[in-house]
Amino acid sequence: MRWPLHVDYVTDPPTAAAEAVQFLLATLSEPTNAALFVGGGLVVLLGVVTWLRVAPTVRDFEVLRVTLDGYRELVPWMLRLAVGLPTLGAGFAGYYFSPNVILPGTKPLLVAVGFLLLVGLATRTVAIAGLVLWVVGLAVDPAMLLALEYPLAFVAIALLGGGTPSADELLARVAETPGTLYSRVDPIRGLATVARERIDPYARLVPTVLRVGLGATFVYLGLVEKLLDPARALQVVAKYDLTAVVPVDPGVWVLGAGLVEIGLGLALVAGLFTRASAALAFVVLTTTLFGLPDDPVLAHVSLFGLSSAVFTLGGGPLSLDRWLGARRAADRAAPTPAD
Repeated sequence: MRWPLHVDYVTDPPTAAAEAVQFLLATLSEPTNAALFVGGGLVVLLGVVTWLRVAPTVRDFEVLRVTLDGYRELVPWMLRLAVGLPTLGAGFAGYYFSPNVILPGTKPLLVAVGFLLLVGLATRTVAIAGLVLWVVGLAVDPAMLLALEYPLAFVAIALLGGGTPSADELLARVAETPGTLYSRVDPIRGLATVARERIDPYARLVPTVLRVGLGATFVYLGLVEKLLDPARALQVVAKYDLTAVVPVDPGVWVLGAGLVEIGLGLALVAGLFTRASAALAFVVLTTTLFGLPDDPVLAHVSLFGLSSAVFTLGGGPLSLDRWLGARRAADRAAPTPAD
């Protein structure tokens, strides 16, 4: 399905907003449309049941999990690239995180934050500064919610630090090596040590922070941009002639895209089938990238990066995946009643 994640980036404001409830009722009042959604819901339910039964028995998934666990040390680098590149690009392009938000005079701030994140220098401090900039932007323009993935990504980077490779790591290794010139003058060793001692215990929450941020973004885009603003979403269907791709009612396109994004977002927030949901999110973003020529790719780089990081880390603590895994382990360990 080729659908832009951010409808606001590729359409003009509608001249008259369609009533969301009326749109929903009108779409589902058509028997063919209703049958499509009922059938789609049954297929999803069947897929979930099948996954729960079959996935634990497939050896390939265990190998995939072990392999991805080996990539965990690269996640800070992935996040710095995912946030640093679009932040740097936004500064040079003249917008403020989201292409729909313009705050004059902020170019040097965004360029500095983006560049330092890419280099990995003073990473935690810069991530906190980026978070503050995003919050200030939200106070000025609610359209910052279109870039909802940024604040929690900044929080995750602040928790993880620069990681490997980064300028912070290079400087730390030089500073910790006896006999080096820098070790004698290192101005931040004490501060960095205190920061690690106080922040590192919370790094285990990063998978939760990332999947909630990514999931909330998808829920927002599906609910607010599609279901609650169907007139503008219908512009997308007409602009890209999507009914020629899949010959269904335009309302089915809008309602279907909105429900898919909301469902995907809720699964990520709950930490249910987390890696599969992150992979599906990546696929949705990829179809947007190659299917829509005028969609602003740079604005989606952060979502690509977060999807990759969540796919690598999995659900983490406070996830339904963790709870289901514990239940399965307990069932396997339970003694079998004697005949």
